[in-house]
Amino acid sequence: MRDIRVVRDLLLNGMKFILATKENMTEYFSEEGVVIPVTILSAGPVTVTRIFEKSKDGYNSVQVGLEKKSRRPKGSGARPQASGKNILKEFRLKSADKIDAKKGDNIDVSVFVPGDKLQVSSVSKGKGFQGVVKRHGFSGGPRTHGQKHSEREPGSIGGGLRTHVPKGMRMAGRMGGDRITQKNIKVVSVDKENNIMLVKGAIAGKRGTLVEIISR
Repeated sequence: MRDIRVVRDLLLNGMKFILATKENMTEYFSEEGVVIPVTILSAGPVTVTRIFEKSKDGYNSVQVGLEKKSRRPKGSGARPQASGKNILKEFRLKSADKIDAKKGDNIDVSVFVPGDKLQVSSVSKGKGFQGVVKRHGFSGGPRTHGQKHSEREPGSIGGGLRTHVPKGMRMAGRMGGDRITQKNIKVVSVDKENNIMLVKGAIAGKRGTLVEIISR
């Protein structure tokens, strides 16, 4: 296996990427004494498992694997979940990008530096079946003129003379569980020893959610 510094130098010249898991949110105090809300990400290290080349596969891509941490479920006597590089993701590269990484190379959090702007993708929390007030931000109806139980009702959906509900009408339904991509997320701090990255603001998802991180 080659030295990780070789891969880091190559990635810094083009696209940087890594897989992480969301931990929790906290506050970070900068050197100027400013309080910054941050999300703690346990980032990598990831292992290059496959290289896709345009000449052979029709496109340029790097497949990496993240080792899932072993967690013991609740309850006495429960067996811990099996660990291993069981999370595989591909990162597409532009035709102009060039990476000399090989299968077996490691990429850790040190490829990022404070100030980098990231594109972060993750799956948001699932909230089940929700009404229009929570799902779409409707204000509901007033408790006046004889109304007693319409604070959170959607109101009319027919639209007067129409005999059907228009397509795309905002109504109650399943909420959450969607893939969310957030751009221009700023890196606040990087801890290589503990594979920890602090990013400014909130990241979609619950604790333990897989997070895909890209920076150019």
